[in-house]
Amino acid sequence: MRSFPKPRVVVSKCLEFEACRYNGDVLKDMTVRRLMPYVEFIPICPEVEIGLGTPRETVRLVSQENEVRMIQPSTKQDLTEDMNTFSRAFFDSLPDVDGFILKNRSPSCGTRDVRIYTGVEKAPVKEKGTGLFGGNVLNEYGNLAIEEEGRLSNFTIREHFLTKLYTLTSFRILKGDPSIQKLIQFQSQNKYLFMAYNQTRMKKMGRIIANHKQYDSIDEVFAEYEQELHAMFQKAARYTSNINVCQHIMGYFSEELSKNERDHFLHLLERYKDRKIPLSNLLSILKSWVYRFDNEYLLQQSFFEPYPEDLVEMADSGKGRSYA
Repeated sequence: MRSFPKPRVVVSKCLEFEACRYNGDVLKDMTVRRLMPYVEFIPICPEVEIGLGTPRETVRLVSQENEVRMIQPSTKQDLTEDMNTFSRAFFDSLPDVDGFILKNRSPSCGTRDVRIYTGVEKAPVKEKGTGLFGGNVLNEYGNLAIEEEGRLSNFTIREHFLTKLYTLTSFRILKGDPSIQKLIQFQSQNKYLFMAYNQTRMKKMGRIIANHKQYDSIDEVFAEYEQELHAMFQKAARYTSNINVCQHIMGYFSEELSKNERDHFLHLLERYKDRKIPLSNLLSILKSWVYRFDNEYLLQQSFFEPYPEDLVEMADSGKGRSYA
């Protein structure tokens, strides 16, 4: 079983932490609750931080002269500059963080699908975009693991978020005491995970390490490598790539397996291809073969356990299930 450092994740405070919603509620959220033992959460409520009370009159985003403003309709107060000023100060005060879990559709925290109105009161929706704080998060930390709590009920989104979060956390720890040898080990341990995400970028990252003497400093090597790492995780791994990696790993043991074992695994690959079972079902069998044939190299692969094992159950359950 791998050991994992705790990611640092900024979270909307209304999700499990404090009754600070506009109506005085706290929201129960399974993902946040299950992550608590495994994550160092940094809770924040931007609306409370700029002086709005709890409970409070709602705010909305309004399009005015091709600019989006945050307005409180009941008072007509424009809170745009207050929110932007708070965002900058909050970011300056943060330690290095690995991700964000923010309240969906919130005019402050939302990162997508936030309603933007044509007027302050009784006006139609013009378009949808980001909340003010959420948009600032995307501008400042867009390469990190950022999701809304509503979207994390979807299996595929949740699995990608967890994989990205824990991989970036491991790399952040690595950067704290950088060495080429440690970077080589990081690349080696993540070989099949990276292959599943983007084989072309995986090879490019390998070349960056191999050609490290061409760089002026180790910091330049890590910066170039990190740029490719972030680009790799912009999209979730495709199920076809996962199948390719599973077949590749199966090839290590093909001659030692019985015909029934091979046929059964190929049948499960088809079921995964048809979105009938999660990837973890395949990984469980592959890992049993890794132990059975004592393959030390494969035992180190993060592909089998990209995030803590106790979170696999969470990733394989819940509404919005899709094993694509």
